[in-house]
Amino acid sequence: MLKFCSCIEVLAGLDICASVMKEKMHRLSPLPVDYLQPPERSLTVTLHHGSVAHKDPCMLGFDLVTCIELIEHLEESELKTFPEVVFGFMAPSLVVISTPNSEFNPLLPGVTLFRHPDHKFEWNRMQFQSWALEIATHYGYSVEFTGVGHPPTGMENVGFCTQIGVFVRKYTQTSESAQSETPTEGVYKTVFRAVYPSLKDEKYLQDAVVSEVIFTAQIIKRCLLDRLMSEHEEYNDDTTERKSKFQPLMNCFSEDLEKLVVEKSMEPFVKDPPLSPYRELNPLVCHGNLEWCNRWEEESRQE
Repeated sequence: MLKFCSCIEVLAGLDICASVMKEKMHRLSPLPVDYLQPPERSLTVTLHHGSVAHKDPCMLGFDLVTCIELIEHLEESELKTFPEVVFGFMAPSLVVISTPNSEFNPLLPGVTLFRHPDHKFEWNRMQFQSWALEIATHYGYSVEFTGVGHPPTGMENVGFCTQIGVFVRKYTQTSESAQSETPTEGVYKTVFRAVYPSLKDEKYLQDAVVSEVIFTAQIIKRCLLDRLMSEHEEYNDDTTERKSKFQPLMNCFSEDLEKLVVEKSMEPFVKDPPLSPYRELNPLVCHGNLEWCNRWEEESRQE
């Protein structure tokens, strides 16, 4: 889930079991949507095979280190080395460590001694807090305690199911002190590395710009087509309305034409007063002869 945080640019994982990482590492690969809409930030995800009891320069420069349900899997010798590697060598600004709370175990069905067969120990709250406070004092960190998994009502005295220590470094590590502790050779083996597409890469930036231009052009095209279609429909509606307005005129013309045909007269005629509103629409309404009227009637029918 951390890869969805916009503030993270580098993610690194470390595990002693290479087979487990190789089985699950494909889940960290970029998805097709990451290439369709690359973010502005860059993101690199790397998995290393190795022990947290060993120092490796690839683990330097990180702001946050999380050890989730880790320390209870360490042997006694590894547990002694762990604080120096994490707090002394890596020295991140923030460290989060979680471990089971043994006081909560009686509430878990089926748990007799430890929650997992690989656990070397499980501490109660006093043991964990004593260990954490000693480390914080020695390496210049402050620590606060919290947890997850509230106990049932009436059993609040056992504490959280999982206890958590949040360590914050009190001072800023200088570059000289970090370089003096840097080993010359790495001991971890990289088993996976994925670089997510981002707009910092010129290739993806160019593709994103072209896609945005094409998308915007399609929107403009659609807006213009919709406008033209609207104007076309409005024009058709006006034509229909014009025909409906001229319909009384056509009826009057038919009556006049019948009279003219019977009388066989080619003299101009004057329309009756009811047709006066159409005087400005066409001069044939008020003055004309049979030829003009026939032509007007034919054109009106064609429309």
